[in-house]
Amino acid sequence: QVQLVESGGGLVQAGGSLRLSCAASGRTFSRYAMGWFRQAPGKEREFVAAITWSGGTTYYAESVKGRFTISRDNAKNTVYLQMSSLKPEDAAIYYCVAAIKPLFTREVAGTGAYDYWGQGTQVTVSS
Repeated sequence: QVQLVESGGGLVQAGGSLRLSCAASGRTFSRYAMGWFRQAPGKEREFVAAITWSGGTTYYAESVKGRFTISRDNAKNTVYLQMSSLKPEDAAIYYCVAAIKPLFTREVAGTGAYDYWGQGTQVTVSS
C-alpha cells in the first residue's frame, strides 16, 4: 500500500510561482512512475505532468509545458511540481499519483494508468 500526501498549495497572484510536494510512504517509491493531475470546478480531471521512476523522462500537458517542472527525490520519497508563470486557469485541486508498473508514453495522461492517488491540494490563482 502506498500513501501520497500533497502539500504546498495555496493562493498566488497570476504570474507567480508555487512548488507542490508529494510525500510517499513505502520503501519501493523509487520503482513507481509518479505524476500530477488537476481538477477545476465543473471540469474533468486532467493530466498535468509525469516522471519515470529514475527521473530520466518527464511528460507534460501542452498547457503547462515550459511553465511547470516535475522532479523527484527518491532518497526523500518525494515528488515535486514547480509551477511558474501561473495563470487563473491553472487554479484547481492538484492530485499526486503513483503507478506501480512502468508506463508507456501513450498511457501517462490517462487516469487509469495510476494505482494510487493523494487527497489533493488546492491551488488558487488570482488575476
